[in-house]
Formats: sequence, structure tokens, C-alpha cells
Amino acid sequence: MPQPPSAASSRDEPVIRERGDACPGALRLHAADDGFLARVRLPGGLLTVRQASALALAADRFGDGHLELTSRGNVQLRGLADGCGAGLAELLDGAGLLPAPSHERVRNIVATPLSGLDGSDRPDVLARALEFDRLLCASPWAAALSGRFLFAFDDGRGDVAALGPDVTVLGRPGGRALVRLGRAADAVELAGQDAPGAALTAARYFLDAAAEAGTQAWRISELPAEHALDITEFGRRLGIAGIAATPVGAVEWPYAAPPRPSGAGGHDRATLCVLPPLGRLGSAQWRLLAQVADAGSGHLRVTPWRSVVLPGADADGAARIERAGLVIAPDSPWESVTACTGRPGCAKSRADVRADARAVAGLARGPLPVHWSGCERRCGHPRGTAWVDLVATGSGYRLAAPGRPVREDVRPSELAAALADARTDPDVVKK
Repeated sequence: MPQPPSAASSRDEPVIRERGDACPGALRLHAADDGFLARVRLPGGLLTVRQASALALAADRFGDGHLELTSRGNVQLRGLADGCGAGLAELLDGAGLLPAPSHERVRNIVATPLSGLDGSDRPDVLARALEFDRLLCASPWAAALSGRFLFAFDDGRGDVAALGPDVTVLGRPGGRALVRLGRAADAVELAGQDAPGAALTAARYFLDAAAEAGTQAWRISELPAEHALDITEFGRRLGIAGIAATPVGAVEWPYAAPPRPSGAGGHDRATLCVLPPLGRLGSAQWRLLAQVADAGSGHLRVTPWRSVVLPGADADGAARIERAGLVIAPDSPWESVTACTGRPGCAKSRADVRADARAVAGLARGPLPVHWSGCERRCGHPRGTAWVDLVATGSGYRLAAPGRPVREDVRPSELAAALADARTDPDVVKK
């Protein structure tokens, strides 16, 4: 299983940006080597069956017939034709996926995927995440956030809280919640029902600080030290907003590993966690997930670990999903293996990283996650955990793993053995 994250290092110098955020969205398409790309935000990862069906239709009508899951629980469409923007927007809007066009890129909201589903006494935070999305979309000023600013609603187990959010809401016993700004050691405690409003106040506080700094910071961690967010000032702003909050120092934050692939047993209905290899599905596979969801709870939950949770699925649905080439059994060679787009979709990539990952997936198992990158940007790499880093160099791969020396230009013939060794390093696994 993935290991708990190590402490985040602080920046020695502030980030000073000279351009605006070009993060793609559903309306602002990104030009890639394989056509245009659209990223559809799914607050809390939640999709109705109707919305999921609309995404499959969009992939077939405008794109390459595939859907990609992102590390923030969103869905990407690739291979889009030039000039498809208006038709795509109309289709998505009709399915309720564009409730606020001016805000569609800033709806980066993750929530604990199994919240309310596993019989625990933790709060069901999905409703809070959706209420926050409503507040965010109703605030004109919030459209100024970057497409990279991240909100997390964690039910208290510590899974999405480990993803390095800018604003974290952590459920607490007794209907309470903690709200943390960036990776601060302290937080504020407040009533759980006030958490959505507090998260909105935090976003406004960040935008004010970023404007005062003048560095065009996209995230809280990018603010200069002299403009860092302060818990006392945050508490003051909450008071003005009518939210009672108490500062809490030196919070010990919990950590939980991502949900593992799992299937229904016997004839009882259960929650499935479906893992598409490398987070990519054909439209037929995606429609199958929607069909299984339709016979169950009526909705799907896309996770930040490129999997899909289907509540209330039955054994027949689980069997159909496995026959379609999707993973619902733990200990699959695809568990904890991710990759960027690579060639031929990305001009910056130095290798077809997905093909290389497929070639060795069954031969290079291990507890540590591994991410394949076509270049130094490492798009989509894991968050909140130790991981093995493979970066294409043009003549092989640079391989880096926690606690081990970096290996340069590992050849294709050496990849399986080198990667298996790196993923099972005893000094890392035993921690």
C-alpha cells in the first residue's frame, strides 16, 4: 500500500509569475498533439448517470472515444476536433455539468470518496462539498481563483487531506470540523455546517493576499512569506462572516491510504471501487459503469486516484466490469501505477510512457506507487505519498525512489527489474 506522505518542504523563494493561469477547462480547450483537450470539473467527484452518459456521448461525438480520470477527480476528453467548443459546451450544459460557466475552471473540489458508504460514524462530507460548490459558483469574485487552487472535504480519515489542498475541511466528532489553510500546522475549529462558508472565506482571504503580494500566486504555498495567511486574521474574517471559530494549534492530521479496488461478493449489493488501467477508459467501458450505477445508487464517484466508486452495485455488475477489462480485485499489477499522456498526445514527451508502463506492469509490482512521466514536468504525479519517479530522458528513464540513489538512463531491457527493486525497497516499506 502507499506510504504516508512526508512533511512538505517550504519554498526558499516566492513564486513570481509573469502570465495568467492557462489550466484547461470545459470551455477553455487546450491544444495538444492529438487534438484539443477539455477538462470537466466534478465537485466532490460526483456524477449522476445522466451526466456520465453525456460525457460518453461527448467523447464519441467530439473526441477520440476515450475518457481520462485526473488526479483531482475530474474527467478529461482528448482528441477533440477544432471548432467543437460550442457543441461540447451545449452538451455539457444540458447535462448540468456547467452550472456557472465563469467559474467552471475553479470548481476544484475533492471529497472523501467512501464518505457515508462504509458504515463508519464519520460525517458524510459530500453534502458539504456540494453546498460549498453552490456558494463558490454564486460568488462572482471567486472566478479569479486559478484553475489549480484545490479545496478538500475530508470526513476525518485523512485521505483527501493528504493531497496538499489549499483549503482543507476535516470532519471531527460531534458535528465539528477543522479548516486548515495550505499546509499550516494550525487550524480553526467550527461547527460542521459552517464549513462550506468558512472555506469560501478562506478563498477570499487568499485572493486578497495574492493581490496585495502582486506575484500572481496561483496557490497558497506560492505566497511570499510576508503575505502568508495567518490563522488569527482568518479567524477575524470568519467572525465578520458570522462564523464562530476557535484557533487550534499544532493539529496532528490523520492519514488514510486511497480506497483499493474492490468488488461485490455473492448476491449482496456492495460498493465497488473500479480501477481503469492508467486512468483511461473507452466510451463503452464508461457506459458500462453508468449502467451498473443506474441499477444501484444512481450515481458515480470519481476519485483523485483515478478510480470510480459505484455504491449499491450487485455481483452481476461486478462481473461485467471485470470482463470489460477494468480492475475491481485488490493486488492488481495496475494498482498504484499512473502515467502522464506521453507520446503521441504530448509534444513535450520523450517516450510513449503508457506503452512502456503496460510492457512491465505485471513484472514490476511493489508497495510503492510509481508514476511514468514523459518529461520533467511530471504531469499528474501522485500527491500525499512517497512514490517512485520515472522520467523519460530520450535514451531511457531516470529512476528515483525514496531513500535510494537516482539511476540515470535506465534502458528498456532493464526497466522491469529496476522498477521492481525500487518499489520494494525494505528501508522505505518498513516505515
